[in-house]
Amino acid sequence: MDIRNCVAQLDDYILPRYRSLDAPLLAVVGGSTGAGKSTLVNALVGHPVTRAGAIRPTTRQPILLHHPADAPWFEDQRVLQSLGRIRGAVVAAPVPASQAGPAPDAAPISSLVLVGDPAVPEGIALLDAPDVDSISDDNRKLAGQLLAAADLWVFVTTANRYADAVPWKLLLDAASRDIMVAVVLDRVPPAAEAEVSEDLRAMLEREGLGNAGLFVIPEVALDRLGMLPAAATEALGTWLRNLAADAAGRADIARRTLNGTVKALSQRVRLVAEESAEQGRAAGRLGADARAAYRDAVARILDATKDGALLRGEVLARWQDFVGTGEFFRSLEQNIGRFRDRVGAFFRGEPTPAIRVETAIETGLQAVIVDEAANAAEDADQRWRSDPAGRRLLGADDLSGTSPGFADAVAEEIRAWQGSLMELIRTEGQGKRAQARWLSFGVNGLGAALMIVVFSMTAGLTGLEIGVAGGTAVVGQKLLEAVFGEDAVRRLARTTRDDLHTRCQNLLQAEQRRFLDRLDPDSGAGADVLAGHAEALKRLAGAA
Repeated sequence: MDIRNCVAQLDDYILPRYRSLDAPLLAVVGGSTGAGKSTLVNALVGHPVTRAGAIRPTTRQPILLHHPADAPWFEDQRVLQSLGRIRGAVVAAPVPASQAGPAPDAAPISSLVLVGDPAVPEGIALLDAPDVDSISDDNRKLAGQLLAAADLWVFVTTANRYADAVPWKLLLDAASRDIMVAVVLDRVPPAAEAEVSEDLRAMLEREGLGNAGLFVIPEVALDRLGMLPAAATEALGTWLRNLAADAAGRADIARRTLNGTVKALSQRVRLVAEESAEQGRAAGRLGADARAAYRDAVARILDATKDGALLRGEVLARWQDFVGTGEFFRSLEQNIGRFRDRVGAFFRGEPTPAIRVETAIETGLQAVIVDEAANAAEDADQRWRSDPAGRRLLGADDLSGTSPGFADAVAEEIRAWQGSLMELIRTEGQGKRAQARWLSFGVNGLGAALMIVVFSMTAGLTGLEIGVAGGTAVVGQKLLEAVFGEDAVRRLARTTRDDLHTRCQNLLQAEQRRFLDRLDPDSGAGADVLAGHAEALKRLAGAA
């Protein structure tokens, strides 16, 4: 029973019964498909009222039979609040049971048919419920709802099906509620009556239902109206009439069932609270796994951007194309004082080499980010699949790679980062001498130099690469310092790196949403509240 069913039982039975302990008892007649529930109800009132027949299901629209004097108790929404009310009437001229009652309808059931009949003893009402094992989901749900609202059950089974699993599941639920149960064993061959009755009684004893009344209806022919002989149900009818006539006994039954229901509900709410808490723990565990996988990926990306790895290959080649050949480095070492004169020569050429540097950096950085995002996805997917809750959430979906379009999103974000870097260069260059000259010829070149400085830490490089990368960094840094000054270069590099860090975080956080969106953000949030309600219900049951 989930929390919705718990709330429904509160509305349908517990609160109405607490408010009116003296209301008539509601006896729900339930059982398996074809057990003869409708035929039994018709026999108890002495004429066809509910539909009976061979075509299943016959009972879809539940019929509540009551004494006319008890009508006010059932015409409002006191019990079964979610079901509307339809007023029925007893037909003066009897019709065959196959034609009695409302015809089955394929639409979902949303109402009760109320029929006032003087044949029903005052103080007790009979409700003909749908089959508990119906092929119709709506029928089964409605049967469960009606049984949960009962003060007592009249449970109908047959000599062939009394050990079926579905009826016994409901009977065990009755035992947990301490509800009064009458078990009707229908269509019993006379020769097998003693053996079957004894076996069923033993089963009831083993399952804590030894106090249940057991009524046996022999296998007999029905009359032309589809009715059982009056004698077949006389014992059950007498039992019901005696209950109805004893006001104190009815009150005791109502209190006993109410107390048992509250106690059982307390246990169910406690289980829901425990499951909710466990769901919250599982969600927290899986969320932490996904975040850790992508957090580690961001760290690896940032390491790759500051250990000199990006200065290999195409990026280094394009930068060397931009600043000149190796002769430039040697001349720089020989006469660093001539650096400012050589810088001007760099920017009197066409800007294409600088743009090539930007493109090479974009390509290399994109490859790093996409590769690490794929690693993070594979890591998160493996972590989730090692957890039962994670496997259930993933199902057949494969999240071990990047999402469609991620590579394009990365490229766009890198270009946006480069654009932001260029804007920093423009802003920093304002007020400098020869501003027009620098902005006209040097924005892309200065931007390329700043990117090289950002990626120029040489940890991880070995041998000749250290010298090459080191020389590369010196050129870029000296170029920027010549234009902006040493402090400004440090500030520009720090701001640019922080911006790249933020953008990488945003990219991978968007990727990790594929995992986190599968988690319920409210998982476990109400566990403590539910546990409190369970304890309050337990105290209430104990006091009663």
